[in-house]
Amino acid sequence: MKTNQNPPLHHQSHHSFRLLPQKTITFTLNSLNRLASLLDKVNVSPNALSVISLLLGLGAGVLFAFNLPLEGGLLIILCGLFDILDGKVAQKKNQKSLFGAIFDSTLDRYAEFFIYFGLAFYYRNHWALWLVVAALFSSFMVSYTRARAEGLGIECRTGVMQRAERILFLSLGAIIGALTQIFNLILIPVMGIIFLISTLTAFQRTFHVRKMEKGKK
Repeated sequence: MKTNQNPPLHHQSHHSFRLLPQKTITFTLNSLNRLASLLDKVNVSPNALSVISLLLGLGAGVLFAFNLPLEGGLLIILCGLFDILDGKVAQKKNQKSLFGAIFDSTLDRYAEFFIYFGLAFYYRNHWALWLVVAALFSSFMVSYTRARAEGLGIECRTGVMQRAERILFLSLGAIIGALTQIFNLILIPVMGIIFLISTLTAFQRTFHVRKMEKGKK
């Protein structure tokens, strides 16, 4: 479950430029509202959806490890959709809680780790292994800088490469690479893009805190 507990933090961040157009994000979220309503009616637990998202991430990692990138890419998309659904169902059930928020965020990190771990296993005898590790680290830093900023009382949703963009890049890279039979030629540059832009996003969030702090003085 996700939560909007304590929304009026000390400083609210504006939404900066993102790789995914805001209209696309809004359309996707609105499209999932009906499914969330259906899940709410059949009394599906938001935490159960978080667990399903985790299992889909684990499954994607296993598929990548066993050289099934098309199937792995499809599971990444499902993993991302269930991650959205758990928050929407929690909202409809009015079951937002601090535990739900940290439970969901923790499982998200594990799901992302499993996906990259599967890719790392696939590239275990290839130099791209180090690029996968770098992409994983930079992705985690995006999440860490937001969590750290919000722990300091500053909302921090700014940044170019957020979770939705990482999921989209990974899934499309895997699917297109598998369908065109040039998986490495597609996915290795995608890993590089994720690493570079996620690193940029982490620094964007770091300097956003500095900007907010100066504005407070």
